Amino acid sequence: MILARDNNDVAMMKTFDVSNDDFSSAGIASSKIKKILRQIGIESSVIRRVAIATYEAEINVAIHSHGGKIDVYIKSDKVEIFVEDTGPGIADVSLAMQKGYSTATKEIRELGFGAGMGLPNMEKCSDNFHIESEVENYTAIKMTFNL
Repeated sequence: MILARDNNDVAMMKTFDVSNDDFSSAGIASSKIKKILRQIGIESSVIRRVAIATYEAEINVAIHSHGGKIDVYIKSDKVEIFVEDTGPGIADVSLAMQKGYSTATKEIRELGFGAGMGLPNMEKCSDNFHIESEVENYTAIKMTFNL
């Protein structure tokens, strides 16, 4: 099941597509989200955490999936980030959440990615983190950042 969304109290909603294996575009969504949050006056410490977590999510989609999207819901009391991809899914989520665990290829690591810190960093930066995955189908993540 892909994570449900609560559309109550949504002040703004944006969707960003993320391509697989496109490292020249990876980071664009997180930069745009950071800019939007800055423009509406969100506290800089929250913006920083959202930007880090969203960048990590974007890179993971580029590395490990067949592509996906990031939905941002800005509400009066929180920012919710939903990340959904299609692809191989994660066989063992608890293992994938361990710092340093990675399934990235040698080529990806040579590019400077795949250190196994993406999911742990997302969880650390967010106030609430939920991940679900179905092998050979999808991975979905919901991150909440309280304002």
